[in-house]
Amino acid sequence: MPYYYWDPTYILVLIGALFSVGASALVNRTFNRYSSVYARSGLTGAQAAQKLLHSQGIYDVQIQHISGSLTDHYDPRNKTLSLSDAVYNATTVAAIGVAAHECGHAMQHAKGYVPLSIRSALVPVVNFGSYLSWPLIVIGLFINSSTGSLFLNAGLLLFSLVVLFQLVTLPVEINASRRAVRLLDQEHILIGDEVGQTARVLKAAALTYVASAAASILQLLRLLILTGGRRRDD
Repeated sequence: MPYYYWDPTYILVLIGALFSVGASALVNRTFNRYSSVYARSGLTGAQAAQKLLHSQGIYDVQIQHISGSLTDHYDPRNKTLSLSDAVYNATTVAAIGVAAHECGHAMQHAKGYVPLSIRSALVPVVNFGSYLSWPLIVIGLFINSSTGSLFLNAGLLLFSLVVLFQLVTLPVEINASRRAVRLLDQEHILIGDEVGQTARVLKAAALTYVASAAASILQLLRLLILTGGRRRDD
């Protein structure tokens, strides 16, 4: 009769996966719901973004159209705000909300928002760590020596930096959404109940970052549990 080993720490991975799937489903459902609600201003996502940026005295950010679904982002390296197919030319509450959120990042950059600067500084290290952390951890687990412990600790350190990056991302994303909702109301780009509707879209989007951070923390906790005995033995 075959013997199957059940690792109880898998429950942490499962919980993280459920968080991520649930948050992704919520943001897609909320975005789709308000993608059928057209803003009374008649502005497209791109036009709303330009109006918001100009209202804050920001004229050096280029707005461009990119392909994909919800691939919108702001790149502080070249001051480019990229809006996806469902946002750039759309005149819906959801599209304007997403465009405004990305403008929030451009405003953070223009004003030297500290968490954004920290996140940008971490990007090269995190890109390196996300590729190398797991190979180092696996190698460390298979080598029973001080060298194995060195690989293991290096891998855990790199993975910890990835978790730190995701934690720093949370205030950056939440602050960008708050800026977006406030300015959409102040500049009368959205009117009345439209403001609350776009706030729901951005809150749902923020939950994906919360879920991603939670999943990574749970994965790190699992790794620490699995490797704790190994390090004590060494």
